[in-house]
Amino acid sequence: MSETVKRDVWQRFVREGVLDEARLQKRIEESWYICQRKGVNPYDGKGSDILTAEQLRQRLEKNDRLTSIAEPIMEKVIKSIRQANTIILLIDNEGYILAARGPGQTLKRASEINFVEGSRWTEDVVGTNAVGTALRTGEAITVIGTEHYSVASQHFSCSAAPIHAPDGTLLGVLDMTSALADSRHEHMLAAVCAAAFAIEQQWASMEKMDEQSLIMAASFYRQHPVPMAAVSASDSVVWMNDAMKEQCRMTIPFPLQELPSNAWKQDVMRDVFNEAGSFQIGRLIQFVPVKKTPSLNGWIDRFHYNGVIGTAESFRHALWQAERVAKTDAAVHIYGETGTGKEILARAIHENSSRKRGPFIAVNCGAIPASLMESELFGYTAGAFTGASRSGYQGKIRDADGGTLFLDEIGDIPEQMQISLLRVLQEQEVMPVGASRPVPINIRIITATHRNLLELVNTRKVREDLFYRIYVFPIQLPPLRQRLCDMEEFIADYKKRTHWNGRLPESLIHVFKQHTFPGNFRELFNILDRVRILYGDHVPKDLAPSDCMISLEQESGRQWTTRQELEREELIRAMKEAKGHAPTAARKMGIPRSTFYRKLKQYEMN
Repeated sequence: MSETVKRDVWQRFVREGVLDEARLQKRIEESWYICQRKGVNPYDGKGSDILTAEQLRQRLEKNDRLTSIAEPIMEKVIKSIRQANTIILLIDNEGYILAARGPGQTLKRASEINFVEGSRWTEDVVGTNAVGTALRTGEAITVIGTEHYSVASQHFSCSAAPIHAPDGTLLGVLDMTSALADSRHEHMLAAVCAAAFAIEQQWASMEKMDEQSLIMAASFYRQHPVPMAAVSASDSVVWMNDAMKEQCRMTIPFPLQELPSNAWKQDVMRDVFNEAGSFQIGRLIQFVPVKKTPSLNGWIDRFHYNGVIGTAESFRHALWQAERVAKTDAAVHIYGETGTGKEILARAIHENSSRKRGPFIAVNCGAIPASLMESELFGYTAGAFTGASRSGYQGKIRDADGGTLFLDEIGDIPEQMQISLLRVLQEQEVMPVGASRPVPINIRIITATHRNLLELVNTRKVREDLFYRIYVFPIQLPPLRQRLCDMEEFIADYKKRTHWNGRLPESLIHVFKQHTFPGNFRELFNILDRVRILYGDHVPKDLAPSDCMISLEQESGRQWTTRQELEREELIRAMKEAKGHAPTAARKMGIPRSTFYRKLKQYEMN
């Protein structure tokens, strides 16, 4: 795209708020909208948040290791592009420029917009720019000319790449900036990414050396009678003495915060520095067990889950992930086979979050016809279309305002709806059908599917940009066949919820533990429902598996869609409530008797 066309696009956006999205890369478009919403002045953009000399000194001291690693690499890059009229800058993880190197003429030109050491260069201060956008997204990016939101930066071309620690922590950003007329900007992104990678490699190497030094310092206390651990600068437990190992069964390394505070009292014994004494590499901590036998499951006491936790490690790991993410507002994607309890876990995340007093709205996307999905999710105004309610309809998204929206079977949403949903997630506002202006909302999104979401992206059934919005924190739920060791607990939980006192013969429970349960918990509970309905509290001791279990081979082999499965379950539930009397069940469901009988035949229930 020519510079003239870009300027036309920018001018129309800042004047009218209208953007031709096809003519701008997605990250720039997203950033412009953020800047507009935060009230950034597009006609200014000079640095306004600048540290004092003392504040900059303190910040440099705090980032001493990062600058000591980065500066030689920055000097090497500058020497290799000496004729390119380019400067290179190191920025910390809060957006403050720690170091700027390059030709004096270019540094002077940058200083005219306060693009100097000590200045904060984030999107909310100076508008869209490579540094601020890389900080926000964690991705490398190039921003050229009028792709910058504010005019102050539009005479420059900038490329920036994030710098991460081995555990994924954002350390800062490396940026290369040149005058717009400089043709070398085409190669800056590759150069800055290579330099950032070199910094990351050296950081990782030094971290490993620090860890070894920390363990050596701690090894003197191996037989100390008090439980002790060595904790790295990144708060990871990398060593435990013998007394600690006896009482803590966790495998090192692990994050210090995984030790439940209600189980251990911590006391810092001493800080540990590197040989030169310039960096703190960790600390030695003494632990006093509050409980008699603290263990890995101590954290579960703080996480309310309305189901059976059991002992299966695969599920306990999923629950541990849920406990961690519940404290945040990050988008969660739960995946697993049909019948593994995805909605139960989603509800648990909501109930353990700061949004627990808000609504939890569950929507099964596979059960809503495509023609009704837009109005069902987004709502509509009075008279928006033929047959619309006179009072309008708020929609599920607005129903979830202040709480959590759970979208099950997200892969069944049509593409046009995916675009609309993406806008909701980006802007936190919804446009009801027939409305002239959007309505602001505040929701946390949890999605789920029994299908492979990556495969749906590759086959273009799910948009890639939506995928990256919802697949922030994936949690896999294990199938029932991986949790068969807890079968007795599942049965006891079912009996408690249904107030059933029947006792299953051990021979049947043994068969359950050998069964693969392709239908997961849904299949198990269906079997228990049959036994309860057929025998009540007096289950025969010689009950054979064939009397209550129906394998896939015994059935027709018919595969139902998600929507059909739900409808079939609704029919089964209606028949149970009507005690097998079809006319009563049809009346309760509100459908004609002839239609009800046709559906019974369709789902092989007659």
